[in-house]
Amino acid sequence: MTRVLVTGANGFVGRVLCRRLLDAGFKVRAAVRSSAAGSDLPEGMEMVIVGDIGDHTDWREALAGVDVVVHLAARVHVMQETAQDPLAAFREVNVLGTERLARQAASQGVQRLIFLSSIKVNGERSDAPFRADQPVDPEDPYAISKWQAEQALQAIGKTTGLQVVVVRPPLVYGPGVKGNFRRLLKLVERGLPLPFASIDNRRSLVNVDNLCDLLTLCVEHPRAAGEVFLVSDNQDLSTPELIRTMAEALGRPARLLPVPVSWLLALAGLLGRRQEMQRLTESLQVDMGRTMTRLDWWPRHSVAEGIGKILRGRQ
Repeated sequence: MTRVLVTGANGFVGRVLCRRLLDAGFKVRAAVRSSAAGSDLPEGMEMVIVGDIGDHTDWREALAGVDVVVHLAARVHVMQETAQDPLAAFREVNVLGTERLARQAASQGVQRLIFLSSIKVNGERSDAPFRADQPVDPEDPYAISKWQAEQALQAIGKTTGLQVVVVRPPLVYGPGVKGNFRRLLKLVERGLPLPFASIDNRRSLVNVDNLCDLLTLCVEHPRAAGEVFLVSDNQDLSTPELIRTMAEALGRPARLLPVPVSWLLALAGLLGRRQEMQRLTESLQVDMGRTMTRLDWWPRHSVAEGIGKILRGRQ
């Protein structure tokens, strides 16, 4: 039976993935930073404490007898950065920590490493849907670190034979989601008028269940090795469409007012929240064609189903 090591197993994506892997019949081992971090993991899985992640982390105990690694652990993008050198902070965990894991995995006979990257590697906005084979354009330290980690993994794969699979998701949502998605859902729930009716954009999202379905498939799929996959719900929505979908799930009216986008951006700039507003007004789409064709896979859960699950989880 295939044994899978999941790093970041106690995170938003990790908890869902561990349950999915167990249900699929895999042996699952969780790598966590502390015993407290593993307190809410699903039953039936092993746990190994690895401490902080960086170029010094000793992964050998966690990797013993493992066939496949799914590497989710990362220093994630934050709106209010506190590090004096953000890129160095991201590189320590996301690049050096990943490279250390991959080298030790290869030396211990691990067959495949699946790396959760980010669509931000492709860019922050798109005029046409992003493809995995087009030039990348990472802008912020988080995205740069993810791209550097991808490059390091590909180099290690070429010299060691470790099969590398890269998955780049856009915004991931589901029960427990935070950030812009959660804030927007709360605004819709309160029934407040929102000045977003004039926004004409398209955004790709991915339900955490759809993402974990794909990651589980990549554990053993023979056509996944060496590939970079973009993933979404394959249902791109404008911001007004997303708000209407949220409102319908909540049983509330969608109160949308037409305000010029330039005004929204100007006001957000004055409040120090321009980047947040740009994500609500600009387009960011991914092309799912190659992922679905290569793996004979398609997302099973719609955006409406995903939002409904978030609401049920709060009851």
